[in-house]
Amino acid sequence: MSKLYIVPTPIGNLEDMTFRAIKVLKEVDLILAEDTRTSGKLLKHFEIATHMHSHHMHNEHKTVENLVKRLQAGETIALISDAGTPAISDPGFLLTRACVENGVAVECLPGATAFVPALVNSGLPNDKFVFEGFLPDKKGRQTRFLALQEEYRTMIFYVSPHKLNKTLAEFAQYFGADRPVSVSRELSKLHEETVRGTAEEVLKHFDAKPAKGEIVVCVGGKSLK
Repeated sequence: MSKLYIVPTPIGNLEDMTFRAIKVLKEVDLILAEDTRTSGKLLKHFEIATHMHSHHMHNEHKTVENLVKRLQAGETIALISDAGTPAISDPGFLLTRACVENGVAVECLPGATAFVPALVNSGLPNDKFVFEGFLPDKKGRQTRFLALQEEYRTMIFYVSPHKLNKTLAEFAQYFGADRPVSVSRELSKLHEETVRGTAEEVLKHFDAKPAKGEIVVCVGGKSLK
């Protein structure tokens, strides 16, 4: 029976790949990969010989219709991203939506994603939280910060290393210098690190020691007291 499988891949440590993910990737007719060179190394490591096609943010609008037709014709397809769970700040939403709208079965496997361990590591309240992903670069950035000033839930952001210090300074500006912040980088990798403190304290840390690698930032919400 045709189906689209959404398959998470490790965010760093290859031991986080699940047995089920390997099984699905070996059995499907086609794997859609964000970067076939990156995913090729993963597939080689787990001895997966399934054919790959490129599926990324620059071509997904053009390929969705044809992929849905292939699924409707009986193929099984797996979608992976470079790391983590597809469609979480990565390609995948458009194809998933199109499958749902056209009656094609979709199944997302549980697996690695960066923001969950970062949130749990943070020590910030996690009974309620909001995932913001990447902030706008320019247009709409200030508007987003102003809208989040009243957010009482823990906020989760993906931030690139070269924008981290600027973003931490903006957190201090819009949320207050004493707002609790937790920065997790290189999760599951050799140099994994989590730095916690106020926005001001964490900014000082990374001013002295610039960050490298993949970064997730958790910010405490506005106090209701």
